[in-house]
Amino acid sequence: MEVKKVMVIGAGQMGSGIAQVCAQAGYSVYMNDIKQEFVERGLGVIKKNLSRQVEKDRMSAEEMEGILARFTPSTTLQDASDVDLVIEAAVENMEIKSQIFSELDEIAPEHAILASNTSSLPITEIAAATNRPEKVIGMHFMNPVPVMKLVEIIRGLATADDVYTTIEEMTKNLRKVPVEVNDFPGFVSNRILMPMINEAIYTLYEGVASEEAIDEVMKLGMNHPMGPLTLADFIGLDTCLYIMETLHEGFGDDKYRPCPLLRKYVKAGWLGKKTGRGFYVYE
Repeated sequence: MEVKKVMVIGAGQMGSGIAQVCAQAGYSVYMNDIKQEFVERGLGVIKKNLSRQVEKDRMSAEEMEGILARFTPSTTLQDASDVDLVIEAAVENMEIKSQIFSELDEIAPEHAILASNTSSLPITEIAAATNRPEKVIGMHFMNPVPVMKLVEIIRGLATADDVYTTIEEMTKNLRKVPVEVNDFPGFVSNRILMPMINEAIYTLYEGVASEEAIDEVMKLGMNHPMGPLTLADFIGLDTCLYIMETLHEGFGDDKYRPCPLLRKYVKAGWLGKKTGRGFYVYE
């Protein structure tokens, strides 16, 4: 199956990034969110990103205008009635995602593939909200989407081989590297990354070292581009907590138990860079 028209649901950081790379690769894109202002904000971020590329002579102004012309703003799921692929990048909540997929199943054409950008939730369970589980798949992009090369492609229990092949080819068209992953909590990326971040938080909680020292050890000793506590602040501590809870519940193993300090920060509203305070203070 050939993908020509895509709907991206969610115009936040991940959704706008996914929409941008789809439009840059030549796809027509519906950019969808529940409010017009959210869609406009997402399109504003994309325009800013592309303008920066023009300033650096990596793209012409004509190319930028061509990419922007491929977007259609959307505030209703009914617009999915003529797409080949939907990529959902809504909030990381199973109830919300299941509701979206159930509605999309009624609206989207029979041939359309329904993909989720979930970072930890089971694709099989999301697919169960539809009558086309064979056409449901996970496409887990990394943040920031325009920069990061990896896309984890997650097969649900019923995902058809031709659906996987279509999404693998499309991912390559987006100039990303597809990696096939089976449907387990946290997939590969977050199953490995989040316990490391959680352990770094335990190290701080137990007074082993300061935030700066923990991050410096991992940067200089392990050659990580940024320390785990800085990374947690960038991801969002609420997102880190939610993924740890998903891992803990999914595996039933105490090695995935979220650190009490992580819970305390989230309850305090210290969610990282987006709120101005997490493990570090941001202006």
